[in-house]
Amino acid sequence: MDAIRTMQTARALLDAQGGKAEAEAARRAREMAAAGKNGEAETWHRIRQAIRQLRGPIST
Repeated sequence: MDAIRTMQTARALLDAQGGKAEAEAARRAREMAAAGKNGEAETWHRIRQAIRQLRGPIST
């Protein structure tokens, strides 16, 4: 998945899941890794990173 598609997927997941988007991406990455689909797992790790960038820093 190219960078543009990764960012589009991250934005869609963030819009749909809100604060749960990063956890959802992590869950999907774990599922793919457990199924032996390492390429897809890496894609979900990149999507998770993109969600972090879109969300920005968490203030306390």
